Amino acid sequence: MRFLDSNPASAPTPNPSPLLPPGGRHLETSTDFMWTIAAWDRDLASYAKRFPKYLDFKGTLHQSAAQLQRCLEFDRELDLIAERLGHYASLRSSEDSSSEANLARESRFQHVMIQAAELAAFLTPEIQSIPDESFAQFLSEPSLAEWTIKLQKLRRYKPHVLSENEERLLAMVSLPLSGIQETFSQLTNVDMNFGVIKDDKGQERELSHGLFSSFLVKSDPELRRRAFHQYYEEFQAHRYTLASSLIHSVKTDVFQAKARHHTSAREASLFSDHVPVSVYDNLIETVHAHLAPLHEYYELRKEVLKLKELHFYDTYVPITARMEQQTSFDVACEKVVAALHPLGDEYTDTLASGFRDRWVDRYESKGKRSGAFSSSSYGNPPYILMNYKEDVFSDVYTLAHEAGHSMHTWYSQREQRFQDYHYPIFLAEVASTFNEELLTHDLLEKTDDPRMRAYIINRQVDDIRATLIRQTMFAEFEKLIHTMDEAGEPLTLESLRSVYRALLERYHGPDMVIDEVLELECLRIPHFYSAFYVYKYATGISASLALSQQVLAGGEAERTRYLAFLKSGGSRYPLETLQLAGVDMSSPQPVAQALQLFAQRVRELKELL
Repeated sequence: MRFLDSNPASAPTPNPSPLLPPGGRHLETSTDFMWTIAAWDRDLASYAKRFPKYLDFKGTLHQSAAQLQRCLEFDRELDLIAERLGHYASLRSSEDSSSEANLARESRFQHVMIQAAELAAFLTPEIQSIPDESFAQFLSEPSLAEWTIKLQKLRRYKPHVLSENEERLLAMVSLPLSGIQETFSQLTNVDMNFGVIKDDKGQERELSHGLFSSFLVKSDPELRRRAFHQYYEEFQAHRYTLASSLIHSVKTDVFQAKARHHTSAREASLFSDHVPVSVYDNLIETVHAHLAPLHEYYELRKEVLKLKELHFYDTYVPITARMEQQTSFDVACEKVVAALHPLGDEYTDTLASGFRDRWVDRYESKGKRSGAFSSSSYGNPPYILMNYKEDVFSDVYTLAHEAGHSMHTWYSQREQRFQDYHYPIFLAEVASTFNEELLTHDLLEKTDDPRMRAYIINRQVDDIRATLIRQTMFAEFEKLIHTMDEAGEPLTLESLRSVYRALLERYHGPDMVIDEVLELECLRIPHFYSAFYVYKYATGISASLALSQQVLAGGEAERTRYLAFLKSGGSRYPLETLQLAGVDMSSPQPVAQALQLFAQRVRELKELL
């Protein structure tokens, strides 16, 4: 439904693993073999020849349910092909974003998609213009039964859909408006050079995004300090370019929200999930009310590490002796699969098979996208991109996290039609952090060693801190800078730094020394260039903590209910889906309960240490 969503979800996150032959039952493309670049070129050309047929439906959608169905089927057929074309192009770019050929391929695809979007701009306005009585009659027709969910969701956008010409204009400017994210990615992943630094063994290593996190968990405080400042020197050198990019990203969000008659950029972003802004505000207010245990934790860190001053670069090094250990990728896979046994054999057998069958692009390489993610296209296996490091045990958790996304996709594809299988990010972050909680539980169950227990609890404390509290700080920053722009207040490098520093001081408390260069963190977080995403990490872990406790304490009923959540895809709005799974995210209670667990774990950690 690429052209029938007035506020479409972003394309699936790219992944560099090679495409496998399509296996979905409903896949309707002609490419039933592993794609080569030549095959991709051929299918893009074929798609470009077919999309002008959209105009055959123009002015006819109000005539009958049968005609509307034919249009929907045509759109789905082309969207299936477009999803795979875009997915393949983005996979190759993520594999090596310094490759001119990869970048050119993505550019060609985007150019064709803009042309298609221009021709198809009439679809949504024309469907929205069908009189209410006729639309209700159409929905009662058996021929549209499998489209009911999609059409009802589409109809909800009626107040925010523009005229055909206006929709066509917005389609034409979509690529230029989205170019800020590409600029940020190219600057930070390709152009920036962080230099060479000596590691704890005296060997020179090239500093990178991935190795930066490795250095922050080293026991030598001077090494952590040097890595931190050397890393941020490069951001300091590009601070004005980055600030300009972030400011224009905010202005783009505000423009698009105004163009579609939303009250704010934040409300516009939450609209597609049918999530009221009160959920966002409840999250921030609840975290504000529970910051004392975080400050207590930082005080404990400072004491255990025997530091005169606690800096941000001291907040990731383990405060237990067991943290620095080598974990091979294969062992990591075994640990993750074993931990997820409460979800049943089908879940664990499928995941174990996926790990063996090249679902994962494992290690860092030059030009490869930083971080980690999971993605897929309909009828194809899910893929995981990682930059796995054997000396960073948190990467085992990252693998469990991305496996949650992958299995969510696997179940959703198997149970839902193409038009209903795309689950929203709000739900995706539940499935991923749920897996992390099961991993923590399994590791704690399998050890009586106080030092290992302290390490695992420390890891969970840091996980909740990073996923719930830190992401809420990020979410508050996004809210504040968008509100400033909407109120006509100037956004500048200095105002961005000032807002961010105030948040750093509030969230981190009196025991943390805030280095001036840490203010530049607000310019380097990729999610800030796709705003109002990060709050879903915080709500996701809050929901997943509640659901994981239900599954671990329950039986077949609780497991079945959770698997039904994974299978639901995008067939319901996220708050309703979670309510059926057993947690009410319209209430601040799940967030408060998660923060109470955080406080409990901090107390346990203090006792163990």
